Amino acid sequence: MIPLALATSLLWGLADFGGGLLSRRLPAMTVVVVSQTLAALALGVVVVATQAWTEAGPRLWFAVAAGLVGPAALLCFYRALALGPMGVVSPLAATAAAVPVGVALVMGERPGVVQAGGIVVAFAGVLLAGGFEAGGEPLRRQALVLSLASAAGIGAVLTLIAEASVNVTGLFLALFVQRLCNVLAGGAWLLVSARRGGGILPGGPHALVPSLPALAFVGLADVAANGTYALAARIGPVTVAVVLASLYPVVTALTARGVLRERLRRAQAAGAGLAMAGTLLLASG
Repeated sequence: MIPLALATSLLWGLADFGGGLLSRRLPAMTVVVVSQTLAALALGVVVVATQAWTEAGPRLWFAVAAGLVGPAALLCFYRALALGPMGVVSPLAATAAAVPVGVALVMGERPGVVQAGGIVVAFAGVLLAGGFEAGGEPLRRQALVLSLASAAGIGAVLTLIAEASVNVTGLFLALFVQRLCNVLAGGAWLLVSARRGGGILPGGPHALVPSLPALAFVGLADVAANGTYALAARIGPVTVAVVLASLYPVVTALTARGVLRERLRRAQAAGAGLAMAGTLLLASG
């Protein structure tokens, strides 16, 4: 179980880094639509091979809802990654764990001491990460807002997709439906943007060709991460799987540090660390 959960954090972290990097030279929604289209094609093969369509039922409406929310969340996330230091943006977006906790509170659950501490720690991290200090790369206010918006959206997707299936085969179908809706919603957004004069793909379709391998990796890594997490959660304790899988911002931050040589301000680094710690406390509480 532990290797699967750690593989989840690795895949999600690399997918986030790749998506953010691609969004620095391509429109963020174009990255979302193309990568999710490639992921949907791969999942379609899995659905056919496993006959997952037999699991279709009313629960798939949760996957549809997740698919409609997902593009907006990813758009905010990739734009934030393109605007600000990945080592700060990724941990802030990981506070998405607060959304399922909030839903549980509404449903009557009460947080334990660990979860309550996680909420406080994560909030403190958000404030620090948005602060100012001499030296290092600044975090724009827009990047901070987009990071928090993406966290809300990603948290909603996690909550919805968790209700979309009851077994592994059903999960494949739910993820496939979710990504189809991602593509449809994102494609509609691109169409409206194009009619308003927005740039869908500067340089024309041929400019997309060199980025196709990277886009495929982002989409497939996201799908694979969902699969390894589902398996890890079924093999071992869910709390342990969630904690280990929630380490993906560390992978994104370390990759950005190694590839882009990002340097964070001390307050930002502390805030990012607190946000990450709060996320882990929320996941393990």
